[in-house]
Amino acid sequence: MLSEIVNFIVDLVADMGYIGIVAMMFLESSFFPFPSEAVMIPAGYLASKGKMSIYIAILCGVLGSLLGSLFNYYLAATLGRKALIRYGHYVFFTEEAMKKVENYFKAHGHISTFSGRLIPVVRQYISLPAGLARMPIALFAFWTGLGAGIWVIVLTLLGYFIGANEEAISPYINGAIALALIFITTLAICYLAWHKRRKKRALNER
Repeated sequence: MLSEIVNFIVDLVADMGYIGIVAMMFLESSFFPFPSEAVMIPAGYLASKGKMSIYIAILCGVLGSLLGSLFNYYLAATLGRKALIRYGHYVFFTEEAMKKVENYFKAHGHISTFSGRLIPVVRQYISLPAGLARMPIALFAFWTGLGAGIWVIVLTLLGYFIGANEEAISPYINGAIALALIFITTLAICYLAWHKRRKKRALNER
């Protein structure tokens, strides 16, 4: 049963091509609970078979992620927090999830749009508090594209080198998530240290 599902997804990505990658990654980055693993790993596998360009597949994955994130950003900026919570349950989005991403955004600021792209669950919704806070769009697009790019590359390379074997890839996905969390923690510590030193320097110059 599992192999049939994997084969179906691989065939679907192959049939839809690059436009399909953009479309499905758009869904993954918006409200719809569609896992990026189900798109980019098959794309990497197809690239290993010469049926896709790995570079174009990665670019399409990043583009789809960015477009989906921008959709959430403008949705939040337009509708506001109350409307998102009121209608969110129709697309499996709860008030609890909203509080989680809001707290994450408040704790880490603008850099959260980058680090949040590497954390499951947070990844899909980190654009919402950014939209509510009216984060500068250029800055939002930069950090989102960078974070999405790292995750898309990791998944695509897993598919490229390991193949479409779900059981073989699962341990590597867990490892990739663990490494991403370590990377985020290190980055956050460096950022906080830099920010603290910059603030102290500014006070001393007054």
